[in-house]
Amino acid sequence: MASSSQKLISVCFAVLVILALTVMIFRNSEISLSRKLKTEVLLSSNSSTMAATRKLKTEEFQSLNSSTMAATRLDGEPQQQHAVAADPDMVADEVAKLVQMSEQNRTARRKLGFFSCGTGNPIDDCWRCDRNWHKNRKRLADCGIGFGRNAIGGRDGRFYVVTDPTDEDVVNPKPGTLRHAVIQEEPLWIVFKRDMVIELKQELIMNSFKTIDGRGSNVHIANGACITIQFITNVIIHGLHIHDCKPTGNAMVRSSPSHFGWRTMADGDAVSIFGSSHIWIDHNSLSHCADGLVDAVMGSTAITVSNNHFTHHNEVMLLGHSDSYTKDKLMQVTIAYNHFGEGLVQRMPRCRHGYFHVVNNDYTHWEMYAIGGSAEPTINSQGNRYAAPMDRFAKEVTKRVETDASEWKKWNWRSEGDLLLNGAFFRPSGAGASASYGRASSLAAKPSSMVDTITSTAGALGCRKGRPC
Repeated sequence: MASSSQKLISVCFAVLVILALTVMIFRNSEISLSRKLKTEVLLSSNSSTMAATRKLKTEEFQSLNSSTMAATRLDGEPQQQHAVAADPDMVADEVAKLVQMSEQNRTARRKLGFFSCGTGNPIDDCWRCDRNWHKNRKRLADCGIGFGRNAIGGRDGRFYVVTDPTDEDVVNPKPGTLRHAVIQEEPLWIVFKRDMVIELKQELIMNSFKTIDGRGSNVHIANGACITIQFITNVIIHGLHIHDCKPTGNAMVRSSPSHFGWRTMADGDAVSIFGSSHIWIDHNSLSHCADGLVDAVMGSTAITVSNNHFTHHNEVMLLGHSDSYTKDKLMQVTIAYNHFGEGLVQRMPRCRHGYFHVVNNDYTHWEMYAIGGSAEPTINSQGNRYAAPMDRFAKEVTKRVETDASEWKKWNWRSEGDLLLNGAFFRPSGAGASASYGRASSLAAKPSSMVDTITSTAGALGCRKGRPC
């Protein structure tokens, strides 16, 4: 009897030990999982937040088949109306909140003892901390902000590796060349096998749903024609050096696998955006071109120009075709985190008709003026750093082009939290403290300290595989 009792006690004790061990293992794994999840949330909070706020309906964009695009090329207005944000101030406010969130996340990571490469730049903090960025390149498509935040480029397509820098035949481009990649009808994420200098004989006419991703290689498009984005949608241009672009044209050029046609003379812009929407130009170095560095005209909209380094150029950025082209009232452009550097003269940007959010850029050089416009554009300048040149006649940041003061005083031009150095001054006009600016004022807290950090790596990055970019 005693023996049976002892056996029962032993069995019960063994069961209790097993249960205790099971609980301990479960709790340890739960804690480990919790820590892992917390770390992942901290490291990717910007990415997940942005993805959640997009509400992007990819299937709507993917339904733009070749016949639809052909119709759109005849009249781009329906496509542009679809892309226009109903409340542009809400988009501007979202950009401000993302910067604030990125700064808060960086502080939180430091307090918790996590490694942080955070800069307060919500685009970069979304993907650059990951040393395996090259294995997850398409994460970039979820990191956009501002009016061009829904540009997905070639996210939903396969990778295309450019292996050949030549451009020998612009009507029948060779497989493996950049021209062959960008004209395809299908979505493509285009990368480069090695460093290369691509000298284009004629405009590089892109097709919809393309990403040109120069990360991991030193890629120059130079000394010839450059990039044309015409009557298409969803393009991301990232990580390129684009310079010394020249006028080309009066030639047959292929724009898709099924179409080529006669091209008249092009101006020699680095990036020309014509009647297109959902465009994101990010982390490029642009200089020394015959006309503009980035020009967007003819009803283009839903555009973000971010993290670029502009140097050595006269007329930097034109946004709007002409004073008489009223379809540009649909234009909405975010200019964010760029460095406007050495050797620049004017048009950073020069705007017409639309809504332009100029936020957290560093203006270290201009010769005539920084921001200009005509035809009643709305310009919302937030948290920028404007350093005026030594010329006492060029201290004004703004310029109303060929317009009487009685007219331009009605235009909504606002400076909110900008840092004005060396005698720089911004001449505001219009609605003053109206609600159209009130929802986009959260960058005013630390404009000087944040701009320096946010724009410190503007331009093409020297990314290498296996290291944070």
